[in-house]
Amino acid sequence: MASTPPTIFSIRRKISRKARAERIIEQCETASFLLDHMVEDVHERLAFLNYQPTQVLLDGFGSAGIAEGPWNHAASFRSLGSPDFDTPADCEAASFNLVASLNSLDKVNDLPGALIQMRELLAPGGLAIASFIGGSSLMKLRQIMLAADGDRPAARMHPLVDPRSCPQLLGRAGWRNPVVDSCALKVRYSSLGRLVQDLREQAMGNVLASHAPPLTRAGLERAQAAFTDLADEDGKLTETFEIVTLTGWR
Repeated sequence: MASTPPTIFSIRRKISRKARAERIIEQCETASFLLDHMVEDVHERLAFLNYQPTQVLLDGFGSAGIAEGPWNHAASFRSLGSPDFDTPADCEAASFNLVASLNSLDKVNDLPGALIQMRELLAPGGLAIASFIGGSSLMKLRQIMLAADGDRPAARMHPLVDPRSCPQLLGRAGWRNPVVDSCALKVRYSSLGRLVQDLREQAMGNVLASHAPPLTRAGLERAQAAFTDLADEDGKLTETFEIVTLTGWR
């Protein structure tokens, strides 16, 4: 009998995080460079493969941008009805020739199960693409949060998917000709608040099932001091976002 995956992420918090990011977008211009990069990468991969899907399933906050791209053929787009692949998709199996997931698989409790769902939703010969933040991302922010908590560290940041583990996961999920690659984007920040705000505006904030206690004033001061210690000579901190991309066929 298969064991139940541990609940690391809260579905309720994921829904709330997405709704908050959508409200921010409606009210003002936001930082969307990570999502824009993922969307552009999907279009470039489809062009390179000369692949023209007609039935497309989109998963994850930011994935709607894929439908707004330079499509030179008629295509039908559907968004995943559930928050993500932690919930069984309300779609008929083998219905799509492209399933594209952005900014989502790094926050599912059952990653192997999500990869299997993506494959099963593909028609024979269909393509799956998934991009998310993983690997060596946000290492300096992790150091800052550890410094903020002092002797009593709390779970404030998500565990990250190691791209080195993905080929085996894709093989087990039945993806054909799987490919795993990643690229690192370096972004410079003048303040800790701007870094945190960038994550919130792109629906990349904390959705852990376990709630960490709020930072105290002393904790925030320690975080600001750690930011200064890690910053470059001009006072700006260089943070790394590693975007992991998985592709495969059915």
